[in-house]
Amino acid sequence: MSTKAYLEITMIIDEANRPAAAKVYVDYRQPFLTQIKGAVSKELLIRNEDVQVLHGFDSVENAEAYLKSEMFNSDVFVGLKPLLSADPEVKIFSVA
Repeated sequence: MSTKAYLEITMIIDEANRPAAAKVYVDYRQPFLTQIKGAVSKELLIRNEDVQVLHGFDSVENAEAYLKSEMFNSDVFVGLKPLLSADPEVKIFSVA
């Protein structure tokens, strides 16, 4: 399955909270890849100023659907919310 869209979630997370945020990523990476329709990849990108999770999908529609999924709203977001220093920035890109 080839990647046709990316969901990029950029989060401001204090250094002290980054290990807990990385645990949320690790805990849900495999379930994301096996249970979410159209999921192709999931990568954790870390910079001094922020943390990004880059999700690959087979379509923009499946990327949008993930943001409304129970896994994202009831598990992933609930686990990350107390660790965030600001509202996350969410972007969806289609692959040209």
